[in-house]
Amino acid sequence: MRVLVTGGAGFIGSHTTLGLLMQDKQGDQESYEVVVVDNFSNSSPESLKRVMEITGKTVEYHDLDLRNKSAVKEFFDSQKQKFDAVVHFAALKAVGESVQKPLEYYENNLTGALNLLECMRESGCKAIVFSSSATVYGNATKDCDKITEDAPISATNPYGRTKLFIEEILRDLCKSDKDWKAINLRYFNPVGAHESGRIGEDPAGIPNNLMPYVSKVAVGKLEYLTVHGNDYPTPDGTGVRDYIHVMDLAEGHIAAIKKLSSLQGEITVNLGTGRGYSVVEMVEAMRKASGAEIPYKIGPRREGDVAMLCASTEKAKRELGWVAKKNLEDMCNDLWRWQSANPNGYRQ
Repeated sequence: MRVLVTGGAGFIGSHTTLGLLMQDKQGDQESYEVVVVDNFSNSSPESLKRVMEITGKTVEYHDLDLRNKSAVKEFFDSQKQKFDAVVHFAALKAVGESVQKPLEYYENNLTGALNLLECMRESGCKAIVFSSSATVYGNATKDCDKITEDAPISATNPYGRTKLFIEEILRDLCKSDKDWKAINLRYFNPVGAHESGRIGEDPAGIPNNLMPYVSKVAVGKLEYLTVHGNDYPTPDGTGVRDYIHVMDLAEGHIAAIKKLSSLQGEITVNLGTGRGYSVVEMVEAMRKASGAEIPYKIGPRREGDVAMLCASTEKAKRELGWVAKKNLEDMCNDLWRWQSANPNGYRQ
């Protein structure tokens, strides 16, 4: 099976690429040829070189910005074989930054997706797994412990809205043309790294997400963590999230790719563990894994954040045959193995 992975050098993209390449070694009858495109604005080709090192397989990759439609069309036209499916990760992804730079987020995420879909249609590939986000639920979790896929959706920040808009585009596309198949994966908070410690999350500049920031504090690259609010209606006042190991998340994407062959139309599926942890609990878990002090200070709430976001996982189990297997200890141990061995990330 020939799969195009956009944003495949990034955190989730590189781990999914690795997972696809390892499928035949795990007893899967299907083998996967993976082609990656990435503009490397928040990633490094080094991640793909290490994927090849770990798997012993070759990954074809291209420096390509999806906003450049003529370049995207040229890329698709250059392929001697059409793709069987696309996994679309490429996007700007920081909640806080999106509030500060809404035009940049709408331009990058929506233009890139539209160009990709148009070129897919022209090439005859009409099967896509889309990297959506639990941020599309907004404040829908305030009255429930675990959110289901049919919960009301009302994103509270530009990043979440771009994900929601692309989901709607895919739903309209599948309704207009019965040949299209789309799976929107709304996943929660990816953490951890591959168990080898060779690939992991390496954001450019100051990390926007909690655990890469915490690990930078643990390794001595940052002085302390700012906790954005401790007055939420949660047990310790800090925000509660459903954290999922990135390799579990990669397996969820692979399960979705396999589902495409029997799918008609579009489905939306949560990927999470169903268990929430607060910011303070995550800091304590990372302190235990690293043996390092992780000082933190309490700051004001961050605009666009919600108190609690945890997944109902029943639909993923029913539709994809997928459940998360790794626990919080696995997440933190693997994250620390990556961070301690690569304190500067891929920039050695």
